[in-house]
Amino acid sequence: MVCTSRLTAIEAIDVPNRRARVQAGVVNAAITRAVEPHGLLYAPDPSSQSACTIGGNVAENSGGPHTLKYGVTTNHVLGVELVLPTGDVVTLGGAVEERLGYDLTGLVVGSEGTFGIVTRAWVRLLRAPEAVRTLLAVFETVEAASETVSGIIAAGIVPAALEMMDRLIVMAVEEAYRVGLPTDAGAVLLVELDGPAAGIDEELERVVEVCRGHGARELKHARAERERALLWKARKRAFGAIGRLARNYCTQDGVVPRTRLPDILRAITEAATRHRLRIGNVFHAGDGNIHPILLFDERDPGEVARVLAAGKDILEACIALGGSVTGEHGIGVEKIAQMPMLFSADDLAAMLAIRTVFDPERRANPHKIFPDALVCVEVRAPRRQVPV
Repeated sequence: MVCTSRLTAIEAIDVPNRRARVQAGVVNAAITRAVEPHGLLYAPDPSSQSACTIGGNVAENSGGPHTLKYGVTTNHVLGVELVLPTGDVVTLGGAVEERLGYDLTGLVVGSEGTFGIVTRAWVRLLRAPEAVRTLLAVFETVEAASETVSGIIAAGIVPAALEMMDRLIVMAVEEAYRVGLPTDAGAVLLVELDGPAAGIDEELERVVEVCRGHGARELKHARAERERALLWKARKRAFGAIGRLARNYCTQDGVVPRTRLPDILRAITEAATRHRLRIGNVFHAGDGNIHPILLFDERDPGEVARVLAAGKDILEACIALGGSVTGEHGIGVEKIAQMPMLFSADDLAAMLAIRTVFDPERRANPHKIFPDALVCVEVRAPRRQVPV
């Protein structure tokens, strides 16, 4: 097979077996557009899906709103073509559902380019749902909205998506896009159900009951596809609206157990107060993947320092609550200092040993993920000390 120079080709679509072979530069949303006429879709949908590529999604194991029900990138990648640092090209997995032996494809997904360069992928396609229902629930407080999230799941309902935006984000989005969001609300939940038409309206009523039971002051049901698209426009373009609030912003990416959402949101509020910052929240509430947005002005060195300190506090709070320092954006360089807080020396050594199988000289995306002597970040004294 010969790659195009920009690696942007959808090379094959296998409708009967619901899979496609795509080059790494293919934009995420382009896959669903290509297979939509066949009643299919590619499930992982990062908010940046109109710009992000499959190669990047594989590197970071990207998620998105609908991965609450359908899973993240690794659940939809059957195989990859990988160029090793030696120049050798290997194929791991492929066009079949299951292969014997170790799941090497699963190792590559989320490895952040430290094994080699992914040049193409075989992805799983899903049948588009027969029916979709989208609901906007409006709450007076962030606490009530976050408690509703656990209430919906506890009721035995797994929405396709369950997203939250707090007042600061709602104000920015409404000013930018005029979609009719209530700017005086403490927080809003965007709940989407999908599946067979039979029973979906009854499930929607159960969600409505849970929302009302947790104090929702208003419930808006998208009655047409245009209304649904407008609500999702508000959510997926939220980051683009932040420029109306501050000159610069820094987005964190952490995870906590779903039931600890009220706790981490309180910790974020405390960090904002302690460091004299404004922090907005827009995130994948259903799976506890938070995205606090710290507003600042890069021309003010003191404010930059406070943003870094607040981000560190938030990630440490995620760990303390039983979570992780990243859900879908990776470790890279920025979060290396937190790795020893999550993993023991033996854990990190085992991961480095696996990397060495693919890249003995550590030439592929060097000095990322793991602490070493050449990493240009300050590594604080960790809970479990790791030799570098």
